[in-house]
Amino acid sequence: MGTRTTLNDLNEYLFQEMDRLTNEDLSADELDKEIKRSDALQKIAKTVIDNGALALQAKKYLDEYGEGDKVELPLIGVTDK
Repeated sequence: MGTRTTLNDLNEYLFQEMDRLTNEDLSADELDKEIKRSDALQKIAKTVIDNGALALQAKKYLDEYGEGDKVELPLIGVTDK
């Protein structure tokens, strides 16, 4: 998997993991491995989502004080570029 940088990319990856977890062809060992992988992914995803929420909150405050146009939020896909 290449570098993914937005919450949309994260969302897609989480759904892909759900698909892997619901694969009925997995052996018990393979399922255990996917469960461990999904636990790790969930922890990372929570951190990424929390960071995105913090960035959005900061952007709202900057917008309120007229400085929001100087800030980009690439994590949620808001950029001038």
